[in-house]
Amino acid sequence: MISLSLRKHYVLNKTVKILQKPWIKRTGLPAATRGIHVDSPPIIPTLTTSYAHGTSSTSLLHTTIAESLLRTVERIPDREAMAFLQDGVRKTFAQFQHDVDKLAAGLLATGLNKGDRLGMWGPNTYEWMLFQFATAKAGIILVALNPAYQLQEVEFVLRKVGCKAIACPTQFKTQKFCNILQQICPEIEASSPMDIRSARLPDLRTVIVLDSRQPGMLHMDDVMQAGSSQYVQQLQDLQKKICSDDPINIQFTSGTTGYPKGATLSHHNIVNNAYFVGKRTGYTWRPHTRICLPVPMYHCFGSVGGGLCMAIHGVSLVFPSQGYDGRANLAAMESERCTFIYGTPTMYVDMINQPDFAKFDLSSVKTGIMAGSPCPPELVRQVFSVMGIKEITVGYGTTENSPVTFCASPTDNMERKSETVGFIMDHVEAKIVNPATGEVVPLGTTGEIMIRGYCVMLEYWNDKEKTMECIGKDGWYKTGDTGSMDGYSYCRIQGRIKDMIIRGGENIYPAEIEQFLHTHPKVKEVQVVGVRDARMGEEVCACVILAEGQDCTVEDIKAFCKDKIAHFKIPRYVLFETSFPLTMTGKIQKYKLSEVAEEKLGLKKEK
Repeated sequence: MISLSLRKHYVLNKTVKILQKPWIKRTGLPAATRGIHVDSPPIIPTLTTSYAHGTSSTSLLHTTIAESLLRTVERIPDREAMAFLQDGVRKTFAQFQHDVDKLAAGLLATGLNKGDRLGMWGPNTYEWMLFQFATAKAGIILVALNPAYQLQEVEFVLRKVGCKAIACPTQFKTQKFCNILQQICPEIEASSPMDIRSARLPDLRTVIVLDSRQPGMLHMDDVMQAGSSQYVQQLQDLQKKICSDDPINIQFTSGTTGYPKGATLSHHNIVNNAYFVGKRTGYTWRPHTRICLPVPMYHCFGSVGGGLCMAIHGVSLVFPSQGYDGRANLAAMESERCTFIYGTPTMYVDMINQPDFAKFDLSSVKTGIMAGSPCPPELVRQVFSVMGIKEITVGYGTTENSPVTFCASPTDNMERKSETVGFIMDHVEAKIVNPATGEVVPLGTTGEIMIRGYCVMLEYWNDKEKTMECIGKDGWYKTGDTGSMDGYSYCRIQGRIKDMIIRGGENIYPAEIEQFLHTHPKVKEVQVVGVRDARMGEEVCACVILAEGQDCTVEDIKAFCKDKIAHFKIPRYVLFETSFPLTMTGKIQKYKLSEVAEEKLGLKKEK
C-alpha cells in the first residue's frame, strides 16, 4: 500500500513530467487530464479550458431512499436522528424507521399507489420528515409545496402535477391551510375523507390534516393506524418494484417571473447528491455531526442537504423552529452543541445582526454551508471572524441539479471560500460557454454555466417545452447563471444572464458590484439592478439596506466606489431601502426591484 502523501507526491511528479513533454506544449493536455480528481481539493491546475469533469474514486450509489435509510438504521439504531426543539420531538433512527413504515403502509391504505403524487404543504415539523421518507418507501412522489403559497399558487401547483393527496397542518402563523383548500374545493366538507370529488382539483381524493380534525379530511393519526397487515405486506412487495431511477420528488422552482415549474428528481439524483455533498463537507469522517437546520424542508437545501444527508450519513438534525428565527438558531447551536450550521446568506446576516449575538456560545460549531443565493465574500469572512466558524463552506447549485454542483472544501483557504463557490462535485461535468455561440470559453472568462451528469433532473413535470428549453439532446442543462472557472475547476459566480446590465455597450454583472458594496461597513444588504436610460440604454442603480442605526448618503456610497471599481460600474443611482421584493422561496425579484427603482427615480417608461 502506498501512503496518501506518497501517492500525492507521485501524482504531482507525474503531472509535472507530462506538462514538460514537448508534444503537450503543442497540443494541450491529453483528454484524460482535463478532468479534475476531486477526492480532495485539487492541487494541480490541469484544466486548459472552461470544462471540468469531477472524477472520483468513489462510485455512484445505486440505492433508493428507503434502502439508504435502512442501512443507517441497522448501523446506528439508537443515535438521535432529529430534534424539533419548538415541538419537543426527538427521535432515534430506529424510532424514525418505525414511524416511517407505519405511515407508508397507512398511505397505501388510503388508496395511494406507486407513482401517485402527494403534496406536502407546511413548515419544518416532524411530519414533514415522516412524509418525505414514507412516500419514498411507498413509491409515492412527494410534491414539496412552499408553506407561503396562497390560493392561486397552491391551486396551480396541485393541478399541474395532479396531486391525489395533500398533507398540511390546520394553520401556521397567519397561513390557514385548511381554509384555503376549502375555498378551492368547497366539496370537501360533504365528501368522504378518501373520496373527494372536486371540480377545480379533479385528481385530489384525500386531505390529511396533521393536527386537528376537519370535515371531509383525514387526521394524521387515522393514517398512521390504517396500515393493517395487508398493507404492510403490500409495502414489502413494493420494495422489489421501486427502482432508483423512478421519479420520487417534485421540487417547484420559484423562478423570478411567471409560474413555478416542477423539477422532477429521482432517487438516483438526490441520494447521490446527498452522499457526495456529505463526502465533500466531511460527514464521512467526522465522528458525530449535529446540524442546526433552519432552512426550509420544501427546498432542496433542506430536504436533500438535511433529510437525505441524515439518512445516508447518520448525521443528527436539530430544527430550531418551525419557521425561520435567527435568534432561535443561535440558541439551538448553543443548547444542542451543534457542530454544523446550514443557511442562506440572508440567514447568516440575520444571525450576526442579532442584538444579543455576543451572549451565545457557538464554540461547538466547527463548520457549515452557505448556499441558496449568491454569497458575498465579505459575509463569508464575517462568518469566519465574527461567528468563529472556521471551516465555513460555500456551495452552488440549482433545484434542477439535485441541487449541488460546486462546493468548497472545509480545508480550502479563505480566498477560495469567499471568492468562489468551490470546485466541481464528484461525477459532475460543468462547462462555461459563450451564450451566443455555445462555445466553451477560455479559463477565467465569464459565460453561462452548464451542467451534465447524474444530478440533472428527469424533466419539468408535464412541461416538455420548458424541459427542452433548458436540457439539450446532449444532456447539458443550461443554468442561466453566469460565471467563470479556473484551472482547478473553482467557479466564480457573476449572476443571472437576464440580470446583466448593458450600459453603453459595456456588460456589467450586478453580483460583482454587490460583492464590493458588501465591504462597506454601513451596508447590511445590497442589490444592484439596471434602470432605463435614454442615452446609455441602462444605468446602474444600487438599492441599499443599511445596518441598524447607521446613516449614509448617496455621496458616501459613490465616494467609497471611486478608484476601487471601474468608473462605468459605479452606481449612477443609489436608493436606500428597508426591504426587497421576494419570491415565495425568498429569492430577490430583481425585475420588480428594477421597476420600483425606476418609479422612485421618475424614469418614465417608453411608449
